[in-house]
Amino acid sequence: MASSEDPGQPTARYIRGRIATESGIIEDGVLAYDGDRIAYAGPASGFSGLSTPAERTFPPGSILLPGLVDTHCHGANGGDFANGDVAEARRAIDFLHRSGTTTALASTMTAPRADLLKALTVLAGLADEGLIAGIHAEGPFVSTARCGAQNPDFIVDPEPEYVAELIEAAQGRMKTMTYAPELPGADALIDALTTHGITPSLGHTDCDTETAVASLALAREEMESTGFDGYSGRPTVTHLFNGMPPLHHRSPGPVAACLRIAKAGNAVVELIADNAHLDPQTVLTVFDLVGSDNISLVTDSMAATGLPDGPYHLGPSAVTVRDGIATLDSTGSLAGGTAVLLDVVRRTVSAGVTLDDAVASATAVPANVLGLADELGSLRLGLRADALVVTADLHLLAVLREGNWLDPLT
Repeated sequence: MASSEDPGQPTARYIRGRIATESGIIEDGVLAYDGDRIAYAGPASGFSGLSTPAERTFPPGSILLPGLVDTHCHGANGGDFANGDVAEARRAIDFLHRSGTTTALASTMTAPRADLLKALTVLAGLADEGLIAGIHAEGPFVSTARCGAQNPDFIVDPEPEYVAELIEAAQGRMKTMTYAPELPGADALIDALTTHGITPSLGHTDCDTETAVASLALAREEMESTGFDGYSGRPTVTHLFNGMPPLHHRSPGPVAACLRIAKAGNAVVELIADNAHLDPQTVLTVFDLVGSDNISLVTDSMAATGLPDGPYHLGPSAVTVRDGIATLDSTGSLAGGTAVLLDVVRRTVSAGVTLDDAVASATAVPANVLGLADELGSLRLGLRADALVVTADLHLLAVLREGNWLDPLT
């Protein structure tokens, strides 16, 4: 495409490399972008048009990935999304973008009512700026028995007035909410969420199999009846295995239900595949059982992400990070992750999952969950120009977001 001011000068730029797609690798590929949109993505043999190389060179064997999409992260680089501090949130978002997570939901924590409402209002403003894709509310309507890093002092049942306050504070920017289906009022909560276009995400629950089955079926039905479409019409499961009873052969609990329902294509399960929350063989097993189309890789990242070991906070709770693993000072429970999403993709591949499956679960699937499949999550003509350049062993070389090259992490 030529510039109207200077017809002889092309506006599109392109880079070459191996392109990772949901269906496999294009060995000799070209990614062209014009402004903030992809103008071409495919084999070099099929590329033609007026464009010039980007002013970037990369080592042979470099791979081009779609920009990664993280639907569950609490912060990074010292910033915590739950504390209502705009500067901290901006710092965390900037770090996530430059680490390769070009699209993210900002996750809040169970906290005092006023603090949570303030955090939602702040994050809604950042979503209005396009810095985040929206908000994931993790709590406060969760199980005290399976609270994990959620502070039990502020966990409550889903009382309609409080639900309405949270939705109003998020100003239309809340995209998902984690809830425990066994709580009184959980069915009414699902109705309120889906009425406002918010995806229910079952998690932090002590429920049995039957309760999980019934709740996910209700969520699916309510989403279909209120206008969710396609993949975005499926409920999700917050970090499968974590924050719920373990699978036992005489007491299968919610895990069995979630696996079965995801395999049928009626829910999407999150996996924190960081080698701390889940063993790599567990990750590989879930991919084999339910398929990459039904899995969303997430980080559950917290403020220590990108920083050294030491003392931190996750929402209102004190956390210590040792050897990259974050735990609550009060209980020793895991308290979020310290990996970025590209780390999770790399560890998923190391577990034995194919690159195209791991990439799909960190890009196309979460984009679909957010209802953004026509905007991002793939390298395809007309989508937003979000891409990563990585080495053959999946270490970051460069990030393109909305057609702009971001400064490298320092």
